[in-house]
Amino acid sequence: MTIEPFVVDVPDAVVADLRDRLHATRWPDQLAGTAWDYGTDLGYLRELCRYWADDFDWRAAERRLNRWPQFTTDIDGERIHFIHARADRDDAMPLLVLHGWPGSVAEMLPIIEPLRNPPDPRDPAFDVICASLPGFGFSGPTHDTGWHVGRIAAAMVELMGRLGHARFGALGGDWGATTCNYLGLEHPNRLHGMYLTMAAAGPPHEFEMSDLDEREQAWLADSAAFFVHEAGYLQIQGTRPQTLAYAMNDSPAGLAGWIIEKFRAWSDCDGDLESAISRDDLLTNITIYWMTQTANSSFRIYLEAMRAGQFQPIARRIDVPTGCAIFPKETVKSPRSWAERAWDLRQWTEMSKGGHFAALEVPDLLVPDVRRFFRALGVA
Repeated sequence: MTIEPFVVDVPDAVVADLRDRLHATRWPDQLAGTAWDYGTDLGYLRELCRYWADDFDWRAAERRLNRWPQFTTDIDGERIHFIHARADRDDAMPLLVLHGWPGSVAEMLPIIEPLRNPPDPRDPAFDVICASLPGFGFSGPTHDTGWHVGRIAAAMVELMGRLGHARFGALGGDWGATTCNYLGLEHPNRLHGMYLTMAAAGPPHEFEMSDLDEREQAWLADSAAFFVHEAGYLQIQGTRPQTLAYAMNDSPAGLAGWIIEKFRAWSDCDGDLESAISRDDLLTNITIYWMTQTANSSFRIYLEAMRAGQFQPIARRIDVPTGCAIFPKETVKSPRSWAERAWDLRQWTEMSKGGHFAALEVPDLLVPDVRRFFRALGVA
């Protein structure tokens, strides 16, 4: 039950080793004119890794993380790390914020202060708890099998209880959204409401494409294309994560190549990744995986979820007030009619821009919509 203060402070020798490995990278060839068509572009990755080795300031990234109080506690045999940024107001609502893969708590840094301390005192304020999922970053690596999403949700309920919160709100995307769904399924009385930046609702047993408008039909076509052209990582991490991990844990360039491809493909960047997410933000996220050696344990969430039957859209209705934000470049989008069957849908916002990493890409759109959702519930 003990909660211990935590500070990010990577030893100098580990930072130096990262730079040495980057300088010693043995680069593969690339076919002329293929750019990103066969995977991560060689020219882009070489320049990114040069910057990572020579110019990226990890200590500055540590200071950004350490701006907020951080803690760890042992739950179900594993260490759980979290940022706890309390509001300056007594009426603040506790809000559990959950990242996904290949994200980390660093992904959520841009939204902490505006959620905690809104510029307009009439807006709701939140006590923000950003948890590193078990096996990710400073919550890892895990040492046990079976860390599927239902087990993660139970650990998050335990964490919030230890912080004194009998009820709370939840915000998540990617695996964070799936964890929110399992909070809603298995612990509904603990939630005021949940806000999802990835709304993966399954279809009715019988439906016709003609029942959907052209925009929704295009969403389904895009989602189908994603699983055909972009989901190779999912099959590998969901079946043989250990085999992949040998390369990812040994080569920082390899880890960056694997993760950067996903950031570029899943963000609203029109092929220019750093127009949507800064280079330093990208490298902070990747460096957390490297320094904590959690590539392998983060991959395992895919295998565990598949084995537990938790990778498909939720089959049962979740009777928890839910808000859904639909970002144009999100990997999976569901029609609103499907979402209304899946959740007690109270708010549906189709955003003008943004992708899978909304807190990094468009915090200015995300934060006001989160406030609006919880204000309407009368709990914030």
